[in-house]
Amino acid sequence: MNKKDAQALTYSDKNLPKEKFDELGDYIEKLETLKGSLISVLHRAQAIFGFLPMEVQTFVARKLDIPSAEVFGVVSFYSYFSMIPRGEHVVSVCMGTACFVKGAEDILREIEADLGVKTGETTADGMFTLKDIRCVGACGLAPVVMVDEKIYGRITRDDVKDILDNYR
Repeated sequence: MNKKDAQALTYSDKNLPKEKFDELGDYIEKLETLKGSLISVLHRAQAIFGFLPMEVQTFVARKLDIPSAEVFGVVSFYSYFSMIPRGEHVVSVCMGTACFVKGAEDILREIEADLGVKTGETTADGMFTLKDIRCVGACGLAPVVMVDEKIYGRITRDDVKDILDNYR
């Protein structure tokens, strides 16, 4: 599913399981204080739902008694958070200076070709979401690809298929 198609979908409370809202509500109620808890609540919400559609953001805002715009601002600022469903595995290509100089753009194009999606899109089977990120902080391993939380360093175009096949 590409980003445009995903954004065209309308997620409403009837599409999202009540049990997940209950689980998130229970988590929030058990917090010692609500002040300063937005980021941790959003992490938990994304773990529960897999992404943060507007209904979840509104729910969080109401529970924390803060403006929805504040929640949206945080969700849209941090690349960790996603407002559209992600694939089972997130493939991130570092495009920081060291990685870029060492061929990250070629690696990204190879991954796009292999998966049949562009950056920001999810494969039709829901298996992979492809992202480009600014810096992983592993410049000595450039170019770097991350799959979920696993880092692959000194990647070449020839390595791409084998890495992705490990997750198929």
